[in-house]
Amino acid sequence: MKALVYKSTGSWYVVKTAEGKVYNARIKGIFKIDGITSTNPLAVGDEVDMEIENEVEDTGTITFIYPRINYVARTSPRNKNQRHIIASNLDQALLFATLKDPKTSTGFIDRFLVACEMYHLPAIIVFNKCDVYRKKELDKFKEIKETYEAIGYKVLLTSIAKKQGLKEVETLLQDKTTLLSGHSGVGKSTFINELFPELSLKTQEVSGWSGKGLHTTTFAEMFDLSFGGRVIDTPGIRELGLSDVTRQEISGYFPEMKALINDCQFNNCMHFNEQECAVKDAVNEGKLSPERYVSYLNIVDSIKENEW
Repeated sequence: MKALVYKSTGSWYVVKTAEGKVYNARIKGIFKIDGITSTNPLAVGDEVDMEIENEVEDTGTITFIYPRINYVARTSPRNKNQRHIIASNLDQALLFATLKDPKTSTGFIDRFLVACEMYHLPAIIVFNKCDVYRKKELDKFKEIKETYEAIGYKVLLTSIAKKQGLKEVETLLQDKTTLLSGHSGVGKSTFINELFPELSLKTQEVSGWSGKGLHTTTFAEMFDLSFGGRVIDTPGIRELGLSDVTRQEISGYFPEMKALINDCQFNNCMHFNEQECAVKDAVNEGKLSPERYVSYLNIVDSIKENEW
């Protein structure tokens, strides 16, 4: 029978059938999916075939994994030469960010957006905790919103704790499978508790000594929305490692740069020191965000020389 993977804890998977029946299942043998090598053969969101092992204990064996429409991966925290698939078969990704307690850097946001562009996944940015923002943060939000919406990304301002902007976010989630992500401490678990009060997910304050959020989610897990659709909660990400991408390809994942690439003098222009570079000209003329350009340089610099 067909089922959908809702949670992965390593060797066991929580799966749900179309009828809503939940099973604990194990995989049969070793799967190789579309040539994708990863630290995890199965991911939340995968559609599978399953054989029932024990009706009383509701256990089963996964015998087949259907091809993925898409997936999102990160560099494995245990092995930087491998990737870990976070989730699959997604309609969109929603990144929670904050401008205070803790502050999310635009560099981190840009790395996340590059990853979404790589996997052809529409992305939404939600700035949370607006109830603690002062004029400085609100002015910064306005600037960020203008920058990102000009290149096609939706940007929202919310205070999940005060229920400000909550309905607008819920409307975007309806009837879609959405990956929820962001640093720990930005309010992701608080948001999920608003959607699913019965879960009572643990939430923790920001670590005082480091200013960084504390992890509260261990495994990715999918939940059904009462108004239609699903959300996938992911562990708080401190660093989103980009895998399977070369330095030469990065500018193609910045929409505003991609639009200018054919105007550069050289086909292989890296937008560093080359003459007649349309991207650098756009930065100098104020048509392209200097912060985004710096993010581009930093991402390119983070990719090893032998990868291109």
